[in-house]
Amino acid sequence: MGFTIGGMREIRSGTRSGARVGARRRGRSSECTAVAEFTGLWGWDVVPGARVPAGGGDCSCGRAGCGEPGAHPLEFAAGVPAGATLDDATRAWAEYPGAAVMLPVGRAFDVLEVPEAAGRLAVVRLERMGLPVGPVTVTPEGRAQFFVAPGAAAELPELLYRMGLDDVGPAGRRRDGLRALGAGAYVTAPPSDRGGRGPVRWLRHPALESAAGLPAARLLLGTLAYAAHRSPST
Repeated sequence: MGFTIGGMREIRSGTRSGARVGARRRGRSSECTAVAEFTGLWGWDVVPGARVPAGGGDCSCGRAGCGEPGAHPLEFAAGVPAGATLDDATRAWAEYPGAAVMLPVGRAFDVLEVPEAAGRLAVVRLERMGLPVGPVTVTPEGRAQFFVAPGAAAELPELLYRMGLDDVGPAGRRRDGLRALGAGAYVTAPPSDRGGRGPVRWLRHPALESAAGLPAARLLLGTLAYAAHRSPST
């Protein structure tokens, strides 16, 4: 997965002594620490993303009429590969100060997404049943994103059909709001702001036990579909 005990110590010591390290290195920030955690501990690639001012405004990408202001990678920015250290992350983010932290989907993980209320209900039910739950984020748009093993997006139509849940709406999204994100998609990672609406937050933070293998989509799908159907906010 690209993480080491030495890398863990570096990231944690950098977090504890942020003032001292920040005075020594330019560009050190909470984003840098998060990038180093994602690349060094969990083995995820990271790319710098666009941002907009709080409350709205022009996208930092500079394109007139940007279709996804503050919610897409910067086309001209190089990514930070899995295995990068805190120093690597600091150097990369110094080139693009203020960039959002974005994760490419379809490499180390896919994403199953439901409305936030449904996601919170699903986490409780999955944990009660003793089923594995990987990292889960909540976006300011009110969506819960479950990180699952790669391939979920491609497998979703067949899985839904087998489970009798193939009630799919426009653009592949079920009418209850369940959808999958796969290769070619990107998600904004905590602690970054998304589109000027506010920060993305962890509902369930990554853990070492889940880094070794994210849950298969089939283990979560029934509960997510049930929760999405029952959620009053869907």
